[in-house]
Amino acid sequence: MSEQNCLVTNDWICGEYVSSRSQELIDATVQHVGITAASVAIGVAVSLPLALLARRWRFLAGPILGVTTVLYTVPSLAMFSLLLPFFGLSASLVVTGLVLYSLTILVRNILAGLEAVPQEARDAAKGMGYGPLRLLWEVELPLALPALLAGVRITTVSTVALTTVGAIVDYGGLGSLILDGLDTTFKAQVLTASALCVVLAVVADLLLLALQRWLTPWTRVHRIRTKRTAPAERTAKVAEPA
Repeated sequence: MSEQNCLVTNDWICGEYVSSRSQELIDATVQHVGITAASVAIGVAVSLPLALLARRWRFLAGPILGVTTVLYTVPSLAMFSLLLPFFGLSASLVVTGLVLYSLTILVRNILAGLEAVPQEARDAAKGMGYGPLRLLWEVELPLALPALLAGVRITTVSTVALTTVGAIVDYGGLGSLILDGLDTTFKAQVLTASALCVVLAVVADLLLLALQRWLTPWTRVHRIRTKRTAPAERTAKVAEPA
């Protein structure tokens, strides 16, 4: 009886709300996932050439990293307001703002990954006749994948959260339901939409972690070897004569 009347009593947890508004929740979730995926994908596409420029011409590294850091410090409401004259009230406004926020994390991680590539690997590839583009795509980027994908994971989780701010222009996915629920003090809507945001962030992170492990199997082999050799090294030290 209490479950049937939870909408009337405005309970925080209400199964009746989920069943009666399921399509609304699905539509908001799909929009949330679409905006997040588009923002992260475009962010990676923009960050990669910026990181390559920063690595190729070192004098550009400071300005590129500085500008992306400044963009990240701009409050979301101010960012959307600055972009409003160019994109109007549209999903492009939200996606563009989220892309700008993603640059500081992605550029730094991609740059760190590229700089961590061993010089021996580059020299060996050049000795085999690899040109600059082939060296990048077949040697440097694969070896930089752990750092790159770590940046994508962080960016994705933060973008899931920031997408909710798009509710101010009615393109916030689950954020629009949260904002509407707060305006009308609809407790079940606020809690359900907020919980779905958390679930989306966790699921996205786990999926990207699985992708990272699948694309970088050598990192698992390295960890296994490290764990196996550590006890042997400790045993050898104990066995050494004083």
